[in-house]
Amino acid sequence: MLTNEKGAYRFEGIAPGSYIIRISSMGYQTWNSPAFNIAANQPVKDLGVTVMNETTRQLGEVVIRADKPLYQQRNDGMVVNVANSVLTKGSSALQVLERSPGVVIDHRNNGINLNGKSGVMVMMDGKLMRIPTDQVVNMLSGMSADNIDRIELLSTPPAGYDAEGSAGLINIVSKKNKKQGTSGSFTLTGGQGWGEKGSGSVNLARNAKNINLFGSYTFSHDRTYSNIYITSAQYMPFLGGDGSVVFTTETKRVQDDHNATFGVDIKLTPKTTIGGNIAYNNSNSSAANYNHALYKVLPDSLLTYNGYITEQNQWNSLVASANLDNTLSEGEKINVDADYIHYSNNNPTDVKSSFVNEKGEQVYANNSINEPRQRGFANTSINVGVAKVDYSKQFNDKLKLETGIKGTYTTSSSSSGIESLVNSNWIKNTETANNIYMKEGIGAAYASLNARLDSSTSVTIGSRYEYSYTNMDDPHTGNSLINRKLGVLFPSVFFSRKLNAVSELQLSYSKRISRPTYNDLASYFGYSDPTAVYTGNPFLKPTITSNIKLGYNYHDYSFSLLFSRDKDLIARYQLSTGPSKNLLYISPQNLNYQNNLTFQANLPFKINNWWDMNYSFTGGLSQFKGDGYTIYPFKKSYFIYSLNFSESFKLPQQWSFELSGWYNSQSYNATIKVDGFGSLNAGIKKELKNNNGSFQLSVSDILRTVRIHVYYGTLTQEAFSIKSNVDVQTESAKFPIIKLTYSRSFGNTRATGRNKQDGQARDERDRIRTN
Repeated sequence: MLTNEKGAYRFEGIAPGSYIIRISSMGYQTWNSPAFNIAANQPVKDLGVTVMNETTRQLGEVVIRADKPLYQQRNDGMVVNVANSVLTKGSSALQVLERSPGVVIDHRNNGINLNGKSGVMVMMDGKLMRIPTDQVVNMLSGMSADNIDRIELLSTPPAGYDAEGSAGLINIVSKKNKKQGTSGSFTLTGGQGWGEKGSGSVNLARNAKNINLFGSYTFSHDRTYSNIYITSAQYMPFLGGDGSVVFTTETKRVQDDHNATFGVDIKLTPKTTIGGNIAYNNSNSSAANYNHALYKVLPDSLLTYNGYITEQNQWNSLVASANLDNTLSEGEKINVDADYIHYSNNNPTDVKSSFVNEKGEQVYANNSINEPRQRGFANTSINVGVAKVDYSKQFNDKLKLETGIKGTYTTSSSSSGIESLVNSNWIKNTETANNIYMKEGIGAAYASLNARLDSSTSVTIGSRYEYSYTNMDDPHTGNSLINRKLGVLFPSVFFSRKLNAVSELQLSYSKRISRPTYNDLASYFGYSDPTAVYTGNPFLKPTITSNIKLGYNYHDYSFSLLFSRDKDLIARYQLSTGPSKNLLYISPQNLNYQNNLTFQANLPFKINNWWDMNYSFTGGLSQFKGDGYTIYPFKKSYFIYSLNFSESFKLPQQWSFELSGWYNSQSYNATIKVDGFGSLNAGIKKELKNNNGSFQLSVSDILRTVRIHVYYGTLTQEAFSIKSNVDVQTESAKFPIIKLTYSRSFGNTRATGRNKQDGQARDERDRIRTN
């Protein structure tokens, strides 16, 4: 048995006989009592006080090893422990995210869905990426996953988190180096798909008694390919009548990314720690798009379009953070954080095209939007300042209070448009010009009370109030385009009860919001083809979501049932006629509502000590309704699901093998139908002797099945009566992506006795709301 905290112990129900007592404790010599008897008429024996002697041998270290389960269910969502996966190294952060349960990547529109819903906010180490979702996807695709420890899929985050993200939050958590002294690691990856891939990263850390330094640098290169094949029938007022189109697009893209971080933590006193870190990202991509289309306009007109579009896209981001942690007294803490975030984007395009009839004559030569030579420009600058104070008080072992305030101020400026070469002069098309200056402020306050009702039951009740204002001006005219104010209370309740030593029941409620992004609201014009443009919607409303979740854990198995209702759901890339009535406008729109009833099951199986299996299912019923931007109202109920699995094998001679896959069923983005698709992946790893590192070979999309089929006009009558089928082939659909990775750690291998307090380590801080 174990003694209590004072060293007392008591054996009961001992049968008569002869016994000895043996006492052992780490760092002390084992003590054996003299033999003594327990008799039936004298069952009590008091051995008095035993004084143990310290051992003369010094304990070097104790190493306790355990494998985390791949999936862990929590009140607020699920944790995916990806660090030990054979397929993680050499992958991009986006590929690792795509292999997570319930996560669907929209490769065509660069979107992210969670549990069948859009409106997901992505965080890196607790910091929200405050940029449009398509740019988040681009950045994650160029970010190495070598240093990812886990991914938190938070469908019902508590009050301490920002309320932004109607579908929830995805937090990508980096590995934290806790080794004492100087240590580090490096990784090199080379690969081939349709085009070459490569990446290299290095991590360094110096952990001393009162000061910790850490830094990392990663470079990645990716040459990729995709093509789109479209067949469409529609009424074309721009061209004069009904017709059909066969459209093909071939895209060749090269992307280079640089990511660097540096930070320091200083322990001023036993109770006070200050720290700061800087993270820099530079992403450069260049793309060449080859477009070809045949327009057959009734009764007998045949038009041909050929376009060559080159595009440059450069993103720079800088995140600077400072933090102060102070322990006021035992169980009482205060944390102060300040962040500055800067993003800038430059996205020029150049269009060389011909749009001619069967006689070779230019179509609508007097319309500048379809001139053979065009160029586009788009410049965006975003600056964010964040200040936050968190306070926690542990009143006793059963009651804890957490509260805090936060202020976020954002400014965004953008300039975009299309210019046409007319009579050797570049003419700016006023219809496509856009200049926007936006200011947004959010003030938030929250309080959360956690109570342990008994040894098995706990409840957390919290509430968060956020007040926001959004002002959007035209800097040239000074006119106010948008001036909105919104104050919302976001309550949350979390209940958990341990039914026994191996099972637990969880119940939670939360309310969340998805505000329209700057790109959603801005009335810009982006070139698509001669008949269509991309634009925003200044009348877009925010989405308000309520979630109720019931969870059950048994051993490592986890099950949950989530009901959510979205009011004014934001659906992007919808079709409408727009004000001109001649062009097709592709823009975000609000649906009336969306209801989801989602069941999730995670089933790990350990066959033996060398074979582990994990299976995950996420699916359920979804229903939505919309009207206003289509000719007729529409409503749809359907079943949606996603499957994930992994098989891990530990082989002799320090070899390991992993096979994994995922499949996402048919889904809808409002009126747009998307067929199901999936991927099968494999990886093999060899650990070298004498700590000489490891080699890892991985293959993604072995069966070349990441092909996306999209349909318009199947649910209701679209703008211009469009009925079209879109076939998107990603790079791996043409050729599987193969990568070889070498990684090695170096330096001191002893773990420090305390966790490194970096500015990104805690879940409850540095969460900056993103659109």
